[in-house]
Amino acid sequence: MNLRSLPDRKPFLTAALALVALAALAAVAISAEPRAKELFGARKLPAVAPAQSFGFYSKGCFTGGVALPMDGPTWEVMRPSRNRRWGHPAMIALIEKLSRDAVADGWPGLLVGDVSQPRGGPMMTGHASHQIGLDADIWLTPMPRRPLTMAQRESMSATLMVDEKTHLVKDALWTPQHTRLLKRAASYPEVERILVNPGIKKKLCDTVTGDRSWLRKIRPFWGHDYHFHMRIGCQPGSPFCKAQETTPDDDGCGKPLAWWFTEEPWRPNKNPDAPKARDLLTMANLPKQCLDVVNAPDAPSLEAVTYHGGSAAAVAVAEPQPTGPAETISSGNAAMPAAESAFAPTPKIGIPLPRPRPGN
Repeated sequence: MNLRSLPDRKPFLTAALALVALAALAAVAISAEPRAKELFGARKLPAVAPAQSFGFYSKGCFTGGVALPMDGPTWEVMRPSRNRRWGHPAMIALIEKLSRDAVADGWPGLLVGDVSQPRGGPMMTGHASHQIGLDADIWLTPMPRRPLTMAQRESMSATLMVDEKTHLVKDALWTPQHTRLLKRAASYPEVERILVNPGIKKKLCDTVTGDRSWLRKIRPFWGHDYHFHMRIGCQPGSPFCKAQETTPDDDGCGKPLAWWFTEEPWRPNKNPDAPKARDLLTMANLPKQCLDVVNAPDAPSLEAVTYHGGSAAAVAVAEPQPTGPAETISSGNAAMPAAESAFAPTPKIGIPLPRPRPGN
């Protein structure tokens, strides 16, 4: 349009400038809105409500969380300063059960990494998932014979099981006990998938004999070379929890695994400077229930919501909503890995976190 041809350009220009100003104000308002990670990261205790997960593993929150005790006869919590030892009661109970069963299988005890924040939600650093209380990281380093001090739990390095150049397991480090630990974790019906480094998946595919049905739950993903990521499904009483698609029925040792040993998965990310999802999420991006979750009253005390073999004090103030069918989130082709990493880079401060695709 030629503005010179208009009989009166002043009203047109005034309106155009007004629209530009409104757009600028809207952008400022959006940028000024608090990030969800800041709101959830500031809460030190869970919300007072029945246990319930809202949303998806990488976009949600939960209520009724309980804490895994810092110490147990068969486990120790690592990186306690992060305050990420919280989860849905079913998740915390399963960690405790796995620790006992693993010891019976010959594993010395679990070193437990991140589970979730007290109310879930996006984290300030690290994971994209772990938001609805149904994910947990278990180190592949066995629990030492002597109890670790708090300082040691913050600084102790995990054992990296995979060679970064070959993407294969370091044979000098891998033991039959590692295999038994993963098999035990996969044996529980509520566990839907276990994420491991592709090299670990290959080691299992190459060495497991007899019953191999449990291998379908072992899924390769970037990082996960010092721990495995155990995920359980949506729990009863959580009708707004969005389930992940089921894993294929085969053992996963064919073409999908072979893809990980080509050049393509390890090419640098084409847009490494793109902001992470957790850095952009506001409360408007999360399930609507999460606003109530983050603003709900605190549990009465840490001890009241610490799990002790099912004896965590009840803090519910309302009945959970009726259970309904969980909505399933599909990642597209179930046989192939996601196109981008769900995890942030590992900080260079000696604190291991899941490592992503190179350059992300």
